[in-house]
Amino acid sequence: MDRRIKLHVKTPGNHRKPIAGTYVLRLAEERGVRSLSVIIGTAEAQSIAVVLEGVVPPRPLTHDLFASLLQTVNLDLKEVFIYKHEDGVFFSELLLADGNREIRLDSRTSDAVAIALRMKCDIYTTEDIMQRHGTTSDKSDAEPLLRSPVDRFSVSRPEPIRNQEPPGRGRDLFQLKSNDLKKRMEEAVSQENYEQAKIYNDELHRRQEEGKLP
Repeated sequence: MDRRIKLHVKTPGNHRKPIAGTYVLRLAEERGVRSLSVIIGTAEAQSIAVVLEGVVPPRPLTHDLFASLLQTVNLDLKEVFIYKHEDGVFFSELLLADGNREIRLDSRTSDAVAIALRMKCDIYTTEDIMQRHGTTSDKSDAEPLLRSPVDRFSVSRPEPIRNQEPPGRGRDLFQLKSNDLKKRMEEAVSQENYEQAKIYNDELHRRQEEGKLP
């Protein structure tokens, strides 16, 4: 069985090569120098940051509500386990227990970490994942995520773009208007489809460099 590595959470920061609306969550190993970098959305990053910085929001956030629900129904969150990395995405599960049984729930890593911080439970991954995807850089990705308490609660979610097939790198991409590219990029980010979001982001940067953005 692959050795498990215990992780601790660092405050999310901006990525050096940003995709709009995304941040880097760093999960560092205990008693080691390696860390995992997980790309997450703005709302999830702020939900994690308010716990790390000891800020109490004026109203419960979604992850606060989930944690309160677990406590109300007497379910204990034993651990979060990051068990797989595939196509640029880390896969996680929550291990819940009520004294008589254990329940495993699949979860986005950003949500799992936000809930783990509120429930004060441990976060683990495997040695294989750390070897394949961990880094040993001590450099910060960028400036802190949050500048003022007001920023923490000003997040708005983009409206979903429905019934549209995302274009690839070909001709369809170049025919899209810049505003449509931005909307589709925001939608891809909200769905944690960061590979597609990067395609839109790269095209927007190309247009900006060529002076074609309004």
